Amino acid sequence: MAPNFMSFSLFCFVCLFFSRSLAIGHQYSSLGTQPILCGSIPGLVPKQLRFCRNYVEIMPSVAEGVKIGIQECQHQFRGRRWNCTTVNDSLAIFGPVLDKATRESAFVHAIASAGVAFAVTRSCAEGSATICGCDTRHKGSPGEGWKWGGCSEDVEFGSMVSREFADARENRPDARSAMNRHNNEAGRTSIIELMHLKCKCHGLSGSCEVKTCWWSQPDFRVIGDYLKDKYDSASEMVVEKHRESRGWVETLRPKYNFFKAPTEKDLVYYENSPNFCEPNPETGSFGTRDRICNVTSHGIDGCDLLCCGRGHNTRTEKRKEKCHCIFHWCCYVRCQECIRVYDVHTCK
Repeated sequence: MAPNFMSFSLFCFVCLFFSRSLAIGHQYSSLGTQPILCGSIPGLVPKQLRFCRNYVEIMPSVAEGVKIGIQECQHQFRGRRWNCTTVNDSLAIFGPVLDKATRESAFVHAIASAGVAFAVTRSCAEGSATICGCDTRHKGSPGEGWKWGGCSEDVEFGSMVSREFADARENRPDARSAMNRHNNEAGRTSIIELMHLKCKCHGLSGSCEVKTCWWSQPDFRVIGDYLKDKYDSASEMVVEKHRESRGWVETLRPKYNFFKAPTEKDLVYYENSPNFCEPNPETGSFGTRDRICNVTSHGIDGCDLLCCGRGHNTRTEKRKEKCHCIFHWCCYVRCQECIRVYDVHTCK
């Protein structure tokens, strides 16, 4: 297993460790439990261990961030040959897929790092942690007809948490660490790019005489859509070696000079993806057999492309659904139950 694949899998493992401990909630704030809780996690580098002990109160939010990142990945790739499948392994969450420096690996790093920054930022704004809160630094002058109020979300703190913990192992002078750091930061940058003003009206009968506004993160689905576009336009790189005072260092440069060079907002990769058509334990591909496909689509979710030219099977499926719903005054809705028949198409 490649070292950089191990580092991200270990990061996910740590987050799952905390996910299983979410039920104890504020017990994390007890200083007496910090060395025991953090010290019991295998494989943490010293920087991660120190971070865990200093910020153990927000580690459940770190876990929640990875969870929503994985869920968003599965939503964005639900109609693709690779659909962000996770495996029942306590360490290698995505199997060998992340072992290669592919577009898929770039997206997973970006969406998970964004998820951590997002969840920590939201938790702080909701008052769930005592070590962080609202952002009071980036308000500026209010506009006409509104004033600052509410709780502006402190995305800088959330990004710091994501950067300090998730990037702690990406300190090697090799190409994969450089790629991971870049894509992690691109994920966090996406939140900053998409921050917006959210306002509430005040006045008699909703007259909106005065509005109070605050900085807010978008819905995480918006971030997922944004990063999926970055996945589709990801920049292919090549690895270059050069000697520095600390020894040989690997860096990345664009493979094609006639394309625009990637910015800090873009995703980068330097290895081609497998086609994910057939099961392959070495690449982590599960293949697409028995996947549901869209017979009317000409896109990647259509039966032609998703099934890799193997064809598809069709079966009928009966589903119970609510129908003929009527609103009754006041105030409830009564529905009948209908049985509808659907055609379901699956890859051969």
